Amino acid sequence: MADGEVAVKKVQVANARPEDSGRGLAHVPRVLMAALGLAEGDVIAIEGKSITPARAVSPYPEDEGLEILRIDGLQRANAGVGSGDFVEIRKVESKPATRVVFAPAQQNLRLQGSSNALKRTFLGRPLTQGDVVATAGQQRVENMPPGVQQFLRSPAYALQEIRLAVISTTPKGVVHVDENTEIELRPEYEEPKEARRADVTYDDIGGMGPTIDQLREMVELPLRYPELFQRLGVDPPKGVLLHGPPGTGKTRLARAVANESAAEFFLINGPEIMGSAYGESEKRLRDVFEEAAKNAPSIVFIDEIDSIAPRRGQVSGEAEKRLVAQLLTLMDGLEARANVVVIAATNRPEAIDEALRRPGRFDREIIVGVPDERGRREILGIHTRGMPLGDKVDLAELARTTYGFVGADLAALAREAAIEAVRRIMPRLNLAEGTIPPDVLDTLAVTREDFLGALKRVQPSAMREVMVEAPRVRWEDVGGLDDAQMRLKEGVELPLKDPDAFRRIGIRPAKGFLLYGPPGTGKTLLAKAVAREAEANFIATKSSDLLSKWYGESEQQIAKLFARARQVAPCVIFIDELDSLVPARGGGMGEPQVTERVVNTILAEMDGLEELQAVVVIGATNRPNLIDPALLRPGRFDELIYVGVPDRDGRERILRIQSAKMPLADDVDLADLAGRTDRFTGADLGDLVRRAGLIALRQSLSIGQVTQAHFDAALKDSRASVTPELEREYEQIGTRLKQDASSLQPIGFVSPGQLRPKSE
Repeated sequence: MADGEVAVKKVQVANARPEDSGRGLAHVPRVLMAALGLAEGDVIAIEGKSITPARAVSPYPEDEGLEILRIDGLQRANAGVGSGDFVEIRKVESKPATRVVFAPAQQNLRLQGSSNALKRTFLGRPLTQGDVVATAGQQRVENMPPGVQQFLRSPAYALQEIRLAVISTTPKGVVHVDENTEIELRPEYEEPKEARRADVTYDDIGGMGPTIDQLREMVELPLRYPELFQRLGVDPPKGVLLHGPPGTGKTRLARAVANESAAEFFLINGPEIMGSAYGESEKRLRDVFEEAAKNAPSIVFIDEIDSIAPRRGQVSGEAEKRLVAQLLTLMDGLEARANVVVIAATNRPEAIDEALRRPGRFDREIIVGVPDERGRREILGIHTRGMPLGDKVDLAELARTTYGFVGADLAALAREAAIEAVRRIMPRLNLAEGTIPPDVLDTLAVTREDFLGALKRVQPSAMREVMVEAPRVRWEDVGGLDDAQMRLKEGVELPLKDPDAFRRIGIRPAKGFLLYGPPGTGKTLLAKAVAREAEANFIATKSSDLLSKWYGESEQQIAKLFARARQVAPCVIFIDELDSLVPARGGGMGEPQVTERVVNTILAEMDGLEELQAVVVIGATNRPNLIDPALLRPGRFDELIYVGVPDRDGRERILRIQSAKMPLADDVDLADLAGRTDRFTGADLGDLVRRAGLIALRQSLSIGQVTQAHFDAALKDSRASVTPELEREYEQIGTRLKQDASSLQPIGFVSPGQLRPKSE
């Protein structure tokens, strides 16, 4: 290489981690860092269709040995390249900027604020005219060189990430902001000279790694490299159907793909297409596809496609049928469609006309599901990217506790936490002044308590249609049920928390648990505790919620219940008083068909063609002998758990739990009380503690302690709800349930008496 000649290296681009978005960093392979003479924090120029600067840092640990340059979506847009493209990088000298002019990078956004806050945010950041940059919040700066740490530690400009366009710099070329730089912020959006679109990139989407990979190969490849498919002699994919619960990011994903593939984006919403005149709807649809063909490569995105392409056999209007036929023709008609990909999104794929769901129209259907814990951590990182977080905020802890939350719910959680922070500083604001003092802005931070307060108001959107309860019962709140507790831990908590262990041993986890025993022994409490400890969603329902007098509606409610549980897995479905929902078939009087159809539906849902993944069903009953025997076999309710009356040690533990918030006198002997309450259930012991408190209050409303005398008086008014005869009866029922189901004669018409134990 001649003297004065700058070394240039070619390298392939890949996505950076979401938490690095907006920080202006480029993770460079060590081989290239050595070849270009780069040190940590040096500035490089990345050249694709355009040139953008970045600070070079070490590669991620998993990239050691790979020659890929990891940059974020803003930098890819600034360089005019996509993930997988090749760019040239070289070392450059960054000059101190005397003046930098910023403006909002998105329309319909008006900004005003202190240039000092912007200067602190971009201190040390390399910039060039035409770049789009982001105001990133406080970030982790471990293992960063001092020069990089300086600008990463700067305070946030606002509570949310804001994208700004660099309108001009003085001098020209690659510059960086220092203490002497004059910053100007223009209030409104200005049209850039070159179109560098970066409103949504892959960095703005969390928890969708495999989904993005599938979509890229279906959409980006045909649009950017059509010659690949020509060489292979096959038609490129023409359409992708995204389906999943609302709020999971289907529309955002389609927009990110359009931006990353440099394609034109055409949006179709159902109400906008429908016209009042004959043939007007079809003409509007044709116009969109014609415009897309003229501006190819392009993406046509149809949101809520079920509203404009319903099943033709289930709609009465001719206009809807004609619109579906027009869409079918446009997607796979006689006229070839080149470099135009159709992406559609819906949360009701079963409502779409079946003619659309075939190769040639929608070649692939991609499920955009509820994110797992790792996905939720990524999404929270994205939504708190521009947020000044307090020291005690642990996003990993938040990700663990927000099971069932989709992307939209997590965005709402971050917004609610920010509002909590604003509410806290409201007394320090003088609204008459119209401006916020800089010292107040600098101290503004979102704390762990703000997030915990927001969690009380934001619930998972996918769970709002079903009767949902977020259990707060832990194992330490349950006493005297050690055997049942151990079996539920093994059967529910372990498979949901560590499914790999079961796969390694080659066994399947249990699908269902039937808790049976006398009333008041804590069956519902056990179900709540296991859902809380397994960190699973908890859907509690009763027979009365599921049974309906209308034909077919009961089965539909049960199918909907299980479908929703699959969407928000891991999930525990708890059905109380199961015997009234699934009585033995063939033994009913009057109109037994409804419950028989319900039994058939539950049998099919629990052990049918569609498997339950990470969904556990827990049923509770005090009359297990009335339940249909087909439900009590392995594969449905695998475990039959008897929840009986507690022993003496169990009763003492329950009394301690029940009286934990009660001011007890020194003479109260709970061990003695446990010995005198033989056959008392948990509910009976709770009632005993309540009565003792009432007797104490009856004596004096200002009394400070509950004494042994109060408990003795309460014990005289209390009784055990389980008799010795009832205990023997349950023992006989347990023996009978463990026998072969064939002995219960489930097939044919039998009288109810044949299905009951002889003791009845």
